[in-house]
Amino acid sequence: MDQQFKDRVVLITGGTSGIGEACVSRFAEQGANLAVTGRNETKLQELKARLDKIGGSHVTVPGDLQDTNFRKSLVKQVVESLGRIDVLINAAGIIRSGNIETTSLDDFEEMMASNLTSAFHLTQLCVPHLIKTKGNVVNVSSVAGVRSFPGILAYCVSKAGLDQLTRCAALELAPQGVRVNAVNPGVVKTNLHLRGVMNPESYQKFLEHSKGTHPLGRYGNAGEIADLILFLASDKAQWITGVTCNIDGGRHLTCAR
Repeated sequence: MDQQFKDRVVLITGGTSGIGEACVSRFAEQGANLAVTGRNETKLQELKARLDKIGGSHVTVPGDLQDTNFRKSLVKQVVESLGRIDVLINAAGIIRSGNIETTSLDDFEEMMASNLTSAFHLTQLCVPHLIKTKGNVVNVSSVAGVRSFPGILAYCVSKAGLDQLTRCAALELAPQGVRVNAVNPGVVKTNLHLRGVMNPESYQKFLEHSKGTHPLGRYGNAGEIADLILFLASDKAQWITGVTCNIDGGRHLTCAR
């Protein structure tokens, strides 16, 4: 197996579920030393047990990325434990329902803190280390950053902001050899909607409906998104920076339905 990330340190947020968890598996398979954070301490412990069996150096750090002090301590702990940072994957995120009339200020600010501010600040904290390693960042955005959808206003705004953060940071860090890219998935079967806006029954209906809203006729899976993230983080993509890459079965091409 190609160990293209052997001896490299990859920091993954939101690593206990969905796309983040799929990234943990992909990068572990490629020999990376992983630093993984999430809010679910039990799942983090289970994840660490799996990583220990694979081998290499790994650290799992439970905490809430909306906490400024936690973000600072996270980067400090990763560097102290693993010695460097080569790749940052900003995969943590939340979703809430609400439109311009019904979204509370608290919900709006929580969405920005989780989906945008945390990615900005964590990237900023990692930059000195990424400059040393000529590393890179991959942000997990959404088709909702490219297109507007009713009923999830704050989520759309947060992901649009993340896309622009990706482009601005890529432009500013390019002279120092640091790349910044983003992936923009369509509907992917994860626990995101179940945690934020839907019950199991409505989510199954939503998934079924998504087969008709994505031109390729299906929703995605987390492993497909992780594969693209792995590529963008690898040396195979070393002339790619500032992209917001749609991986959505063609969803960004469609009208509202």
